Amino acid sequence: MNATDRTPADLLRSALAADPGRPLVTFYDDATGERVELSVATFANWVAKTSNLLQGDLAAGPGDRVALLLPAHWQTAVWLLACSSVGVIADVGGDPAVADVVVSGPDSLEAARACSGERVALALRPLGGRFPQPPAGFADYAVEVPSQGDRFVPFAPVDPEAPALIVAGREFSAAEVVERARAEATGVGLTGPGSRLLSALPYDTWEGLNAGLYAPLAAGGSVVLCRNLDQLGEEALAKRIESERVSATAR
Repeated sequence: MNATDRTPADLLRSALAADPGRPLVTFYDDATGERVELSVATFANWVAKTSNLLQGDLAAGPGDRVALLLPAHWQTAVWLLACSSVGVIADVGGDPAVADVVVSGPDSLEAARACSGERVALALRPLGGRFPQPPAGFADYAVEVPSQGDRFVPFAPVDPEAPALIVAGREFSAAEVVERARAEATGVGLTGPGSRLLSALPYDTWEGLNAGLYAPLAAGGSVVLCRNLDQLGEEALAKRIESERVSATAR
C-alpha cells in the first residue's frame, strides 16, 4: 500500500492498481453453506456501484450519517468502503432515528423504519440475491445496484480528517482508520502482502471491523470472513484453514 493513502478508499485504489486479480474477501456463511470469493477488482466494482447508488440515488454526501444495521458479511464490507468513497459517516449499528440513510439486513427492518430518510434493505442471500418480496418502504439493494455505474467520482473531495466511522460508540476519522489498521495489522497476524486472515469476529466492534476488513486491506493481505462459524466443527475448520491458505485467525 502507498504511504500517502489517507482513507480506506485510498487503500482500495492502491490495491486495485497493484494487483487487481488477487483475492481480497472470501466469505463463508456456515448456516447456509455459502462461499463467495471477491478479487480486488470485483470488490472494487461493487464498491463503485454502491458508491454511485449512495451518492446519486440516495443523495448522500460528506457529513451525512449512514446507519449500517448489518452483520459481518461481504456486502457490509462493500458498504463500509462505499461510505469511505463518498465521505459519509458509516455508523455501524447506529440509531436509525438520527441517520440520514439506513442500510438494513433482513433481521433489522423494523428498527430501520425509525429512519425518516432513505432506507435500503439487503436480503443477504447467496450470490447477492434479492428479496422474494421487497420490504415496504425500502429500496432492495440487489435490485438497485446492478444498473449503477462501474466508475465512481465523488462530487466533493473526501476529507481524511473528517468523521468517517462510528462503532461501539467510538468515532474515527478516515485517516485514523488507516493509521490504526496499519499499526495493528501485525498484531492480528498479518505480516505483509499475501497474508491471509480468517476472522469470525462480528462487525460491531473496532476489533471485528479491523480484522474483518481494514487490517487486511492496509497490509496488502486478504480476509476469509466467516459468519456462523460456531456451526463448523474443529476438523472442518482445520481443513478450511489449510485449503484457504490462512496464516492467522481472529475468533
